[in-house]
Amino acid sequence: MSAVKKTTRNTTGRRAVNFAFEDAPGKEVFLAGSFNNWQMTTRMNDRKKCGSYTCRLLLEPGEYQYKFVVNGEWRLDGNNCCFAPNGFGELNSVIKVEPK
Repeated sequence: MSAVKKTTRNTTGRRAVNFAFEDAPGKEVFLAGSFNNWQMTTRMNDRKKCGSYTCRLLLEPGEYQYKFVVNGEWRLDGNNCCFAPNGFGELNSVIKVEPK
């Protein structure tokens, strides 16, 4: 299970967006998407070691595609019903960040 929650605003126009992914503890989970050129550089944290992986990004308003990468396997956000084809015969999750 996973979820995306839009949260706070800041003075630069970017918005804080929380991403969450639920799985077994002890996994290596990254967030990759159009906001970071699909690089596995955004590691998601499981602070309580219970399988609740989270991270927060500051994003400019716009539409972004993303996936979770769990132990090297690319996964959709199961709690986000917005998807777009990715050109490889698969889907990406989509989030829209609204302006202030």
